Amino acid sequence: MTICDISAPILRRPVVRRTTCVPAGFRECGDLAWRERGEVVEIVHRLDAATICDSALLSGLIRLVDDGIIAGQSAFEEAAKGIIRTCAATEARAWASFYDNSLRELRAGTSPFGPVHRRARSLVAGDSLLEVGSCFGFLALQCAEDGYLVQACDISAGAVELLTVAARRRHTELVATVGDATALPYDESCVDTVTLVHLLEHLDESAAEVALSEALRVARRRVVAAVPYEDRPSEHFGHLVRLTEVDLRRWTARLDHAGARYFEDHGGWLILTPR
Repeated sequence: MTICDISAPILRRPVVRRTTCVPAGFRECGDLAWRERGEVVEIVHRLDAATICDSALLSGLIRLVDDGIIAGQSAFEEAAKGIIRTCAATEARAWASFYDNSLRELRAGTSPFGPVHRRARSLVAGDSLLEVGSCFGFLALQCAEDGYLVQACDISAGAVELLTVAARRRHTELVATVGDATALPYDESCVDTVTLVHLLEHLDESAAEVALSEALRVARRRVVAAVPYEDRPSEHFGHLVRLTEVDLRRWTARLDHAGARYFEDHGGWLILTPR
């Protein structure tokens, strides 16, 4: 999931609050409940500082998407941020709990996204890493806490600030920077490995090729890209295209690199070797 500046119109604006029981007039939908009030959809939840995490958040919100209660990336992200911010007495504690619980479940392998992160971490070559499209920065934090020298960049200033605060609070050394995947603010061959994990599906074809080319420019040893193989693009996550290995091979055929490898593991993977 990405935390982005809210710019697109929200069809039904989510308003979120925490509750200990479902109020009268609300319809239950998994761990959440909702009701419509004009152009607003009110969402209540029971998540608290002990239970808030990425998987719990997404499982509830995807039910609302599947049932047609919220639609589009803007509404999805607004609802997600509302749930996180209201799960604890202060916003700082809420975000801290979200980060700590999410990282704990990723490490334990109990998160649905855990296998993707585990595979990405296993593919890091060398001592230094740049995560492009870092979003919350869960992968960057894990790699930094594994002992790698880590940098992260994301196009969203809000996401970069959240990651920076989380790293500082956890006493984890990494540098997060606002940056566009198609024009990375880094020198040539400045890190060993560059990762683009679940980023390319957010870009159109020409931008995806440029992002891979930029990653090859910056990487000394390896570029690691992962994409979901979906039946259709997940609009609520901001996915623009449905990707297959055919797409990965078509892109790399037009790139300057010293070798490419493809495989499947909870989606598609592309490993590129820079020249």
